[in-house]
Amino acid sequence: MSRYSATEIEAKWQQSWDSAGTFQATRDASKPKYYVLEMFPYPSGRIHMGHVRNYTMGDVIARYKLSTGHNVLHPMGWDAFGMPAENAAMAIGGHPKDWTYSNIADMRDQMKPLGLSIDWSREFATCDPEYYGQQQALFLDMMQHGLVYRKNAVVNWDPVDMTVLANEQVEQGRGWRSGAVVERRELTQWFFKISDYSNELLAALDGMEDWPAKVKLMQANWIGKSRGLQFGFERIDGGDPIEVYTTRPDTLMGAAFVGISPDHPIAKNLEINNQALAKFNIEARKGGTTEEAIETAEKLGFNTGLKVRHPLNPDWELPVWVANFILMDYGTGAIFACPAHDQRDLDFCRKYNLPVVDTFFSMADNTPVDTLAFVPPKTEKVVWVNHFAGLDIATGQEAIDTTIKFAETSGWGVGVTQYRLRDWGLSRQRYWGCPIPVVHCTTCGVVPEKKESLPVRLPDDVTFDKPGNPLDRHPTWRNCNCPTCGGAALRETDTMDTFVDSSWYFIRFTAPRSDTPTNRAEADYWMNVDQYIGGVEHAILHLLYSRFFARAMQVTGHLAPKSSEPFDALFTQGMVTHEIYQTRPKDDDNTRPIYHLPEEVSDGKLITTGEPVEIIPSAKMSKSKKNVVDPVSIIAAYGADTARWFVLSDSPPERDVEWTASGADAAFKHLNRVWTLSDKIAN
Repeated sequence: MSRYSATEIEAKWQQSWDSAGTFQATRDASKPKYYVLEMFPYPSGRIHMGHVRNYTMGDVIARYKLSTGHNVLHPMGWDAFGMPAENAAMAIGGHPKDWTYSNIADMRDQMKPLGLSIDWSREFATCDPEYYGQQQALFLDMMQHGLVYRKNAVVNWDPVDMTVLANEQVEQGRGWRSGAVVERRELTQWFFKISDYSNELLAALDGMEDWPAKVKLMQANWIGKSRGLQFGFERIDGGDPIEVYTTRPDTLMGAAFVGISPDHPIAKNLEINNQALAKFNIEARKGGTTEEAIETAEKLGFNTGLKVRHPLNPDWELPVWVANFILMDYGTGAIFACPAHDQRDLDFCRKYNLPVVDTFFSMADNTPVDTLAFVPPKTEKVVWVNHFAGLDIATGQEAIDTTIKFAETSGWGVGVTQYRLRDWGLSRQRYWGCPIPVVHCTTCGVVPEKKESLPVRLPDDVTFDKPGNPLDRHPTWRNCNCPTCGGAALRETDTMDTFVDSSWYFIRFTAPRSDTPTNRAEADYWMNVDQYIGGVEHAILHLLYSRFFARAMQVTGHLAPKSSEPFDALFTQGMVTHEIYQTRPKDDDNTRPIYHLPEEVSDGKLITTGEPVEIIPSAKMSKSKKNVVDPVSIIAAYGADTARWFVLSDSPPERDVEWTASGADAAFKHLNRVWTLSDKIAN
């Protein structure tokens, strides 16, 4: 064939690979194994060139390793539970399952013509009962080993999606999917004890040499190790001392007040007989629980009338305020405020006319604190004013360490190491997720389901005509018998956070048809993932949770203790971008723009009407902005190899690449020249 015909050539070889089972992986102890994996997609309906770039990167690695004699595992599956399917069911009718599996079929049909070296025999979706049934079994094992518990907690509540969100799922005070302003609520929730692994997860980052430095830094900051002082303020009224924790005990002589959370036991007790405080607490609890939400919200307070003694001077009395920026889940739920050296405290004190006392000042600048707090770096030399630990000139860290030692020696405080990472709240008040396999019995309490009764399947006959969780209003699904006493009981209606599904799928790929969560022989052979590829946006959520799950699965016996890290190497690829084409309705500049697909535009105008379009510089491909390029149309015009070659050759893989028609055409011409040259050499 003297001319390159992508339609004939690619179809021929793809059929040949399928017939021969070329990419099906089987355990073979005689070969070195290599496991390459791209983060599996959510079946939203169509893939775009961003997906093509991601999977082509993994394909190149897989083919190279095959050529060097490795036994390669390169699987594919679908992260299929979640809110979009429920939202679609509510918007257009139908069932989330039908919407999801239809999208999976469409996306699979788009992907297969790309000729990727994928072992499709291992394909699964996380909404398959065979998958989530094993996830339920894993949950029960984690529950048995003390890694799962249930408690009342103040949580992030998304009032639009009507479900709980983990802190990691709140972005700028809003739900990561709905965009709604998040509120605080107190609910009974299930939690994973990820905080027990805070120090281990943090320390292990140092040894992960083949992970991007930016991802490791993001995780380290999120885990947030700190060394501070914990001590109690004696109450004037004789009540129990108010325990506080601070990372800057060297500023204690600048204390202006003691603040407590609206959810602190003292605040709850006082609000019983104080309607004004009760009203304040109700409003304060509406804010989000993330640090970001707290920092950006207006600082509000309520003077309780209580007073406490300063630990270094019994004649120094401080007022006790309830403040909306203090959470029970951080530290002790109480703080002492030092406004001169903390901007949040300074804003609060200026608002309520509370005193501002300078504790120290910079040697280079003696300007008193006005509207900006002076917070010296821990490495900067400062001069202390009447510092109680006997220091004169020292760095911040020296002062912190000296103050902790002084408090411990004096017997009024103790040094404590804390972490910012909180336990992972996994309960979601939604239907389209993995059911939590427990029942509630009036006699036995909360009882785990028997493994032989798994999977606890989602009912198909649900409706989405009302807000909230359809499982709560299903006429029969909740009713069951207690696994312990056999009496009447009710199933748990909360489902698992969908990030649970993606926290162990890469391990399930080693034996996707096993009747236990893992087949140890297969898992021991294939794990770890040698090369993992995906977006940096998953640095905290998915990647941190997966690291925890790998450790939990070792504790439960589902993984060998050879390595606590699931991914040996991580690569975060750049995005594929494209111009955005938009028009606006005439005579109405305030109306949202109307977006147009690239194939609807030619020479800066709409093909159908000739109307000029506004061209926005390249941005991440997004279905909502319609700046996506359908791989099917590119394959039809040029072939899969052109699409694959362009997304790999036009920009370094860690950087963004802009998709342009001219670039695709150039890639096609290049492949034609290569083919022609090869044909001449062969003949």
